[in-house]
Amino acid sequence: MKTGTLLKRFVPYYRKYTKVMMMDLFCASLTTVCEMALPLILRYITNQGLKDLSQLTVKTIVTIGMLYFGFRIIDGVASFYMAYTGHVMGAAIETDMREDAFAHLQKLSDNYFNNTKVGQIMSRITSDLFDVTEFAHHCPEEFFIAFLKTVVSFIILLGINVPLTLLIFFLIPVMAASCTYFNIQVKKAFKQQRNHIGELNSRIEDSLLGNRVVRAFANEKIEIEKFNRDNVAFLEIKRKTYKYMAAFQNTIRMFDGLMYVVVIVAGGIFMVKGLIKPGDLVAYTLYVSTLLTTIRRIIEFAEQFQRGMTGIERFTELMDANIDIFDTEGAKPIENVKGQIDFENVSFEYPDDHNSVLRKINLSVRPGEKLALVGPSGGGKTTLCNLIPRFYDPTKGNIRIDGYDIKEITLESLRSTVGVVQQDVYLFSGTVMDNIEYGHPGASKEDVIEAAKMAGAHEFIMGLKDGYDTYVGERGVKLSGGQKQRISIARVFLKNPPVLLLDEATSALDNESEQLVSQSLERLSKGRTTVTIAHRLTTIQNADRILVLSDSRIMEEGNHEELLLKKGMYYQLYTSAGEAEQKTQIEDKENRDESSNCNRQ
Repeated sequence: MKTGTLLKRFVPYYRKYTKVMMMDLFCASLTTVCEMALPLILRYITNQGLKDLSQLTVKTIVTIGMLYFGFRIIDGVASFYMAYTGHVMGAAIETDMREDAFAHLQKLSDNYFNNTKVGQIMSRITSDLFDVTEFAHHCPEEFFIAFLKTVVSFIILLGINVPLTLLIFFLIPVMAASCTYFNIQVKKAFKQQRNHIGELNSRIEDSLLGNRVVRAFANEKIEIEKFNRDNVAFLEIKRKTYKYMAAFQNTIRMFDGLMYVVVIVAGGIFMVKGLIKPGDLVAYTLYVSTLLTTIRRIIEFAEQFQRGMTGIERFTELMDANIDIFDTEGAKPIENVKGQIDFENVSFEYPDDHNSVLRKINLSVRPGEKLALVGPSGGGKTTLCNLIPRFYDPTKGNIRIDGYDIKEITLESLRSTVGVVQQDVYLFSGTVMDNIEYGHPGASKEDVIEAAKMAGAHEFIMGLKDGYDTYVGERGVKLSGGQKQRISIARVFLKNPPVLLLDEATSALDNESEQLVSQSLERLSKGRTTVTIAHRLTTIQNADRILVLSDSRIMEEGNHEELLLKKGMYYQLYTSAGEAEQKTQIEDKENRDESSNCNRQ
């Protein structure tokens, strides 16, 4: 993105801090005035001393010294304000941007997260914004000071010697033009750095979260090699960055020296010919030194400027990510939901690959009905469930709850009516109490315990070291699969939604855990409209209705007995599942017998 475009996106963040910014620039002007006073004082003393030394009394010199000391006190107070309040303003702007970025992430659909690495997202809302603090504070301040010093120096130096001033200021745009190329290259290199940091974060996150798999396959060396490749690639990017920075800074130093040469040679010749006084040449040299120091600061700030612009650019890219799922105009909350769900000619395809997942689905689920979805993987079962709480929107057709199009219902209200229990349970880092309470933030401890009892989780929770205050670890790693699942069920009990979606909630559990969780789910689904996705067909035999999904459409429909009599796809799935289950039971029995014989021996 162009620098001007990025600045237009960034400048509105100053709006809340206009008074602070104005005060900061006022203090910057005070420090500039204090700094510009010294050459004038030295010019006066030098010229007066050469002209008539008797005119310089001790009182005059002390008065000038006290005046300059007063300037320095003002400079100190102004500099403190700039260093403290200015930096706090920059940090506050960074905080505002991070809040906006995180809030925007909450509005993005599953499609965005399916196609974006978490490490990249984290880089954009953390490290990419670190440099914005310095940028937000120093950018207006440094350029304002540079402008002020350049204009004041130009005016004063014109009053001293016009030809020499024009010669010096002619070199400044030449220097700026020479540095532009390197400046652009530095910006590109910083963008590469930011992108690669995101990739590096993703690599680390992937390896650490999958550390058990890494150890199980003894692939530590492979992970180290992968990381080292990315790490070395990052070093090469930084090497290129420093190369352009060095060339950039060296160009500045060369022009810096050239300008001093011009002042020494041209100024000395003018003084010999009587075109400039010695005191004026001293003042001239000091002003040129001040001017070069200002230019040098701007050049040094260029690195920080490019870092800040890169952070703003990556922030802008995040904020520009399309919000696919949003409240339509006029959307209203829904109340007293009974649980009637209707699919009207619904089709769906994922926007990134355009593969058709569902085609012309027409379905009506009665309030309180237990509906089961079965079929081969990829048949669209999970997608159908994800359409109900609007994790995705249908490509065609409409979905209604209690007769209301779900797009006419506010997202918060819609998702409050739907409870989801998934196979892959996610527990947040915190206590058992925190994770159950997440279903209804602010619920009382008694309500949380009651929900746990309904989910069949209270007994094992009380057996934990600290009961409900037990820390579950990141992603709940300190608990078994069955324990995590029952906590997730307790969370939904506490939410108490009228519509329930069970996405293969027991398929990853052992037989004992499955039985316990199934009992919890049976209690949970009582009196609620329930849609269950199941691979183990024995768990849905009591469903009011079973749909067989395959090839993006409903192939069969009926209850367990009706579908078996048809001897169609459901019959084949059920028979195959029964044979597989029998084989598993035989193998388990053989293993137990073998273990028993070994113990006797």
